Amino acid sequence: MTRPALHSFNKTQIRELALAARARGALYDLSQRHLDDVFKGSIDRFCDIAHKLRACKRVLDVGAGHGMLLSLLSQLGHECYALDIADTQAAFRETNQLSQIHFQVCNVEVDALPFANDYFDAVVCCQVLEHFTHSHLPALQEIYRVLTIGGIVEIDVPNAVCFRNRSRMLRGKHITYDYEKHYLHAAPILYQGMSFYPERHNREFVKSDLLLLLRTSRFRNIQISYLKSRRYRAGLEKFRVFGSALRDAVPSFRKSLIAFAEK
Repeated sequence: MTRPALHSFNKTQIRELALAARARGALYDLSQRHLDDVFKGSIDRFCDIAHKLRACKRVLDVGAGHGMLLSLLSQLGHECYALDIADTQAAFRETNQLSQIHFQVCNVEVDALPFANDYFDAVVCCQVLEHFTHSHLPALQEIYRVLTIGGIVEIDVPNAVCFRNRSRMLRGKHITYDYEKHYLHAAPILYQGMSFYPERHNREFVKSDLLLLLRTSRFRNIQISYLKSRRYRAGLEKFRVFGSALRDAVPSFRKSLIAFAEK
């Protein structure tokens, strides 16, 4: 399916727009200092996603969290919708994006997505599926349902066999969250008689897992790649890029997987 471009920005122009939006506090609340690190670690990925979805007018973010990606897409003129297991509307309110982004609370692991069939041109799901306690399949089937024919799904997840994880296992350390806090003493969220543990990674992925999930969910034209560990760096921080470049030299050592597919 060929769509007219919503905007004609290239990746460099999208990045410049993102930096300008950040400077005026339109991507996230600048007083929340922990989000600076999220921005630096994610903005290149978000700009790549924005470029890929440049022809997609109506976009849903499943597990929107801090809302940074949707805030960027909203700045670019997309009609944006957000779902999350918790009420994170405050993040959008602080960037004055609440009126532009339609937010609803939804447990996407078990709830039907609150939208009609064929409603969205694109659905994104960034660093979310690893937090699922149960099967990923019902959520992907719902994403398939609400996408229009030819619509694009984007998924990015941690790479279970990245360099960091291999190194930790060789040193006798585990790859997941702190055992005492997130597993031994973790209290579940109870919903519809089921237990959920969204505050931890319950399953990281290898490339074949993501391919199987998308194929089983009936998506086509599946493209999966290893995401480079790019960060936004300024000043002396730019010299630290060499360590990431060395790790990225072997694609399967990279931290994350990213997939695009079509309905």
